[in-house]
Amino acid sequence: MKKTGILILIVLLISAAFVSGCVSEDENGVGDSEAGDHGSEEGAEAAPAPGPETLRVGYQPSTHQIAYMTAKDKGWWEKDLAPFGIKKIEDHEFPTGTPEMQAMLTDQLDIAYVGAAPVITALSQGLDAKIVAAVQIQGSNLVLRPEFEYSSPEDLKGLKIATFPTGTIQDTLLRTWLSENGLDPDKDVDIRGMGPGEAISAISSKSVDAAFLPHPAPAIIESEGNGRSIVASGEMQANHACCVLVASGELIREHPEIVEQIVKTHIRATEYNKENPDEAARIFANRTGWEVEKVEKSLADWDGAWIADPEFIANSTVQYAQVQYELGYIQKPLTKEEIFDTSFYEAPVE
Repeated sequence: MKKTGILILIVLLISAAFVSGCVSEDENGVGDSEAGDHGSEEGAEAAPAPGPETLRVGYQPSTHQIAYMTAKDKGWWEKDLAPFGIKKIEDHEFPTGTPEMQAMLTDQLDIAYVGAAPVITALSQGLDAKIVAAVQIQGSNLVLRPEFEYSSPEDLKGLKIATFPTGTIQDTLLRTWLSENGLDPDKDVDIRGMGPGEAISAISSKSVDAAFLPHPAPAIIESEGNGRSIVASGEMQANHACCVLVASGELIREHPEIVEQIVKTHIRATEYNKENPDEAARIFANRTGWEVEKVEKSLADWDGAWIADPEFIANSTVQYAQVQYELGYIQKPLTKEEIFDTSFYEAPVE
């Protein structure tokens, strides 16, 4: 009887230990079984923020940015981003990069196809964003009316030249090139900021004498007999950065998986266009209303190239920041780290 009583006492003591919670606990006082199922309130990771249902995209009607148009035409944006909860691609067309970056500064865009130079200006003004991929290099031409002779930049002295507004790629390149060739861009020539349609009309009506514009505008001016190309932008600066793909800081931080897929889709469209330039021309013509023959001429004549690797344009873009600082457009030069996030391009392809 004594042995039986002792056994009963041991069983009661073990049961009491479990009832009183004498099992191993984590640092927050939660038992192993409970922590394994749910975790503590303090230790649990916060649920990821819900992704956007609409992706807001900025772009310009230029052959530089056909990658966006091709992916849109093929339905790749919608298909590739649907698994991340995105149901709609909402695009917004801009004549130049300046208003496009103003839209991004006021949180109207999530990503943008835009020139590298306007991005620098916007970053200096507080834009929360990074360049995540390259889009294209070179691809602009200085077109001079037929009645003017040209043998050197000195022949441009006293002329009116239309180009994109202050702080754009074309404005930055043109001013730098003029200065390097002994001309004061503020005194020796009359530079007038315009969008592509306005500039084409201005040179056609002889309101300006020349125009420095991205393609397809130079090819259109030439095909209409209103000018001839005298300098390609690659002659002003070889392999210079032009258009880039920019993502908002919020999208990068809260939804890096979406940004990674955006870059992958962009790469896919870029490679497709390089392999199928005639189809790329048709896609562009259908979207913009330009005659396909003129678009094909643009792609045949330009010195541009579609690319995606941001490292290829990093030095050129940082150089733009230095030039914009020297021109007084921004208050301090920007570093590569302040401009770029190359991790999405470098992410392994599954």
